[in-house]
Amino acid sequence: MTTHRVLTTVGCALTAVLATAWSAAPPAPARPAETTATIRTHDGLVRGATHDGYRTFEGIPYAAPPVGRLRWAPPHRAAAWSGVRDAIRPASACPQPAGEVPGGSTDEDCLHLNVTTPDGARPAHPRPVIVWLHGGGFTTGAGSSYDAHRMATRGGVVVVTVNYRLGALGFLAHGGLPGSGTFGLADQQAALRWVRSEIGAFGGDAHNVTLAGESAGGYSVCAQLASPAAAGLFDRAIIESGPCTGRADRPFAPSSVPSATARATGADLAAKAGCGSAHDVMSCLRRTPVASLLKAQGTDQQPAYETPLLPRDPAAAITSGRFRHVPVLLGGNHDEGNGWAAGIIQAGNPVTPATWPDVASAFFSGPGQAKAVVREYPVHGTDGGPVFGAVIGDADFACPTARTGSLLAAQVPVWRYEFADEHAPPLTPGTPPFPLGAPHASELPYLFDLGGRPRDLTAAQHRLADTMIDYWTGFARTADPNGPSSPPWSRRAVQSLAPDHIVPTGTARIRHHCAFWDALG
Repeated sequence: MTTHRVLTTVGCALTAVLATAWSAAPPAPARPAETTATIRTHDGLVRGATHDGYRTFEGIPYAAPPVGRLRWAPPHRAAAWSGVRDAIRPASACPQPAGEVPGGSTDEDCLHLNVTTPDGARPAHPRPVIVWLHGGGFTTGAGSSYDAHRMATRGGVVVVTVNYRLGALGFLAHGGLPGSGTFGLADQQAALRWVRSEIGAFGGDAHNVTLAGESAGGYSVCAQLASPAAAGLFDRAIIESGPCTGRADRPFAPSSVPSATARATGADLAAKAGCGSAHDVMSCLRRTPVASLLKAQGTDQQPAYETPLLPRDPAAAITSGRFRHVPVLLGGNHDEGNGWAAGIIQAGNPVTPATWPDVASAFFSGPGQAKAVVREYPVHGTDGGPVFGAVIGDADFACPTARTGSLLAAQVPVWRYEFADEHAPPLTPGTPPFPLGAPHASELPYLFDLGGRPRDLTAAQHRLADTMIDYWTGFARTADPNGPSSPPWSRRAVQSLAPDHIVPTGTARIRHHCAFWDALG
């Protein structure tokens, strides 16, 4: 295998891993419940747990198990139940390889969600709702990984975290198969319909729903903004590190692909699973064990556009103004690319002045592109890691995010941020080959307890976490993140978020580098 192919393969494989790296820690012990609380939904009674200042209802089905004939079918309504259904622990994660979910998962009965609601939230006094879509490269992740009690209690909001179908089970495309390439996105819409119908019983305001996500979850928000089928399902949007103008030729940020490309990927999966020459390919695939499908699928999964659910690439929809016009909070991290750069280097691919041209050409293969990148981002001595990280961060995240923000701001109110804590707690074990700063996903511990475990934050970082929660939940409440206790946030500038340094930031560096990337094509 050539150096180019090795580096590209390593880079794609790291995409999901780096966004879910907190899985290295053992699972947190179950939170002790003081009492239980029972809520009536249209499908039946659910019994959740009452904690200090908040309540949780976990593992609630929002759609029928996608098994048998429902594997690769649009989500169907969940069956009602009699009696009281326990909702005191998470349900299974959707099928995925080992990683964020210890040992992975092969359980297709996974279309469940979790509700965290603060004390005082009641149908008579409903609170704003945030629906969270997890990241993980459309291949890994689970809603239950995000303990949202800090956001619920400090922000006074109801938080819903969602499982959706992943990998080939969520995004397979095949000729003549309704819903090809978008089953995972359809699941997200089914969860949003459940929220509109049911969240009032939990004390949530069904008429004030913010759809939020990070990485693949952030790009999912872009897709839902562009999907006609999602019209009326949410009222605001938060997009973290998932710019809507992602491109398939920039392999680190999430993106979508044309339906023809998705069908070719589906045909390749069918062949690897032993169904390529079957008389009825779909029947064969529906009989194939989940473990075999996971083994056959690629590490990189993408939704398909030119489909009924997603008629246009989200980038094209945003550019043309043909998207759901709702207020947006949008941003990314200062050092998005450093985690991937570190991982590729640790996999045995050093970045030195001598190797940098070959490394650059692995990701920028157009005529003259690699040479232009090397000139714009020269490597001197031992700074190869940070330089490589800056290239990934600028090309895949910072510049697409800036472009997304400009396109959206021409149509809707947009609030933009950059998470810039250079001492953010690491999400991966071990010592990286260079300081990572604020890499991809490093803002998440400031909003959630990942895996139910609080991060080891300094006093200043705790204050930043509180401020971020205030901003996010303030936006969910009124479409304006500003509040009486937070530093003012102007829509005219990007808000830089770092401990004791929350200020509008200049954009000269980004403008300079983005002009380069625009010219590179």
